[in-house]
Amino acid sequence: MEMLQSRIWCLVIGALLDLILGDPHGWPHLIRLIGRLCSGLEKRFLQEADDGRRKRRRGQLLVVVMLFLCGGVTFIGLAAVYHIHIVLGIAVESIVFYQMLSMKDLKTESMKVCQALEAEDVEQARQAVSMIVGRDTARLDKDGIARAAVETVAENTSDGVIAPLLYLTLGGGVLGVLYKTVNTMDSMIGYKSDRYLDFGRCAARLDDAVNFIPSRLAAWLMIAGTVLCKLISNKEERKDALLYHPGRALRIYRRDCRKHASPNSAQTEAACAGALGLRLAGDAWYFGRRVEKPYIGDDLRPVEAADIRRANRLLYMTSLLMWLLCMGVLAGVVFGVLK
Repeated sequence: MEMLQSRIWCLVIGALLDLILGDPHGWPHLIRLIGRLCSGLEKRFLQEADDGRRKRRRGQLLVVVMLFLCGGVTFIGLAAVYHIHIVLGIAVESIVFYQMLSMKDLKTESMKVCQALEAEDVEQARQAVSMIVGRDTARLDKDGIARAAVETVAENTSDGVIAPLLYLTLGGGVLGVLYKTVNTMDSMIGYKSDRYLDFGRCAARLDDAVNFIPSRLAAWLMIAGTVLCKLISNKEERKDALLYHPGRALRIYRRDCRKHASPNSAQTEAACAGALGLRLAGDAWYFGRRVEKPYIGDDLRPVEAADIRRANRLLYMTSLLMWLLCMGVLAGVVFGVLK
């Protein structure tokens, strides 16, 4: 019971730290450490001369080693500080919670794209969007840049906030770190390129599995969040029937949520496209290759820089609803047992 009470404090403090601080450049960060570990193990395990089967086995070994090291170090570290004093334990685990979340950082980085587009600096916008998307950006025009930024905000609402909150609530800092380890491995080696197709297969499939429930939960919360977005919008946006429409968000979500090679990526993209009256996705370039993708949403109006700001509003309202849900579950369990 004391563990769950501590987790409530961590959820409050961690969310506040993310909301206030974001991810200041130059600060030590657990995700960057996980990324460096993954990069180092990749250099050790990936042999270009290996056949596909051997690459798959080496990729599986990398996943096992990463999870064992990251989860084990987190468990031992948190157990040690809680053994010293519960207040120290809460303080340290709150920092872990904070570093597993990326709500403010996602907004900060995507708004750099928005501001560059509004200043008509397409080259700067292209550079900014290249920092937050995995596709090739050299061919993107102004509309393509804005669309890519909206898509990454929508998709990362799940990966960067909703899924971490879910796993942190269920299993504290250890499960949160394990989730982000899987997510980081997927973002580094889970590509369908010649280099990673076999080696990164295990990481990619594991990421699909751990995001299956969170991505769908995120989509439904985003649909509900459109109502809150409408309420806090300015008068002009409240009058615009194309913006923050929960009924259309639900319809487009149900129609287009499977229009992606990944079982999860289209979930929040479809909800966002419906909420904002946009057509997202479509063909894109990755590692110099054109990848054909179906469109998501209806082309009711052209995408614009302001849509990045609107997508961030959806991100914040969806995150708020998820945080309240997590707090409600933990509080219900704690007070229900105490009663």
